Amino acid sequence: MFKLLRHMIYCMARQGRGKDGLARFGEPGLFVLVSLSEGPKHGYAITADVLEQIGIRLGPGTLYGSITKLLDHGLIAPLPSDNRRRPYEITPEGREALKAQITSWSRVVETGKARLRWV
Repeated sequence: MFKLLRHMIYCMARQGRGKDGLARFGEPGLFVLVSLSEGPKHGYAITADVLEQIGIRLGPGTLYGSITKLLDHGLIAPLPSDNRRRPYEITPEGREALKAQITSWSRVVETGKARLRWV
């Protein structure tokens, strides 16, 4: 079942993007926002958190491409760093975009569970 759900997320990611620049579902940037909603993290910590919590491994190109898009849309912001690891934090706009995406996901999940008669 998990493989099917992951496949659905990847397929849905190919749909159009919203005004916040995020795809409707499955956008790696969305996984970054979920990770940062817990608190600031640098790239490696984001990758590890996404793998642990969501089960999807973000490669460096995917991760930093997503970070660039999120920065461009004002959904995350860099924090000062004393070393080469740069931490990022979610912005208020990023929190609102994440809430909107979670609302969309919730509708999909509830509809799917009802149709599958999944308890």
